[in-house]
Amino acid sequence: MAQRTEEVLMVCRRVNARDLTLWVERHWVRPQHEGGALLFSEADVARVEMICDLREDLALDDEAMPVVLSLLDSVYALRRRLRVLAGAIGQLPPEARDVLREELRKLEEE
Repeated sequence: MAQRTEEVLMVCRRVNARDLTLWVERHWVRPQHEGGALLFSEADVARVEMICDLREDLALDDEAMPVVLSLLDSVYALRRRLRVLAGAIGQLPPEARDVLREELRKLEEE
C-alpha cells in the first residue's frame, strides 16, 4: 500500500521533510507522483530507511551516496535475474540440467 510523505515521515523518524524532498529531487528515492502528492511504495520506504542507515551507521556523505545506491541497485538487479535464471533452469528436464551442471563445472575449472 502506498504511503504519502507525511506517513513516511511518521514511519521513518530518522529523516525530516527537507531531506526526504531532497532525496526525491536527487532521484535517490523515486515515489509515484499523483495529483501533486508523492506516493511511496514499500520498496521506497525501505530505501529511505537504507539511506538513513548508510548516512548514520556508515557516515556516508551526499557525494558518495549516488555511487553506493547505484552499486546496490546493480546488485539487487543481478539477484533478481539470478532468481529468474534459477527458476528457468529448474524447469528444464533433468538431462538438460545435468548437461548444464557439467558445462558450468568445466567453465569454473578454466
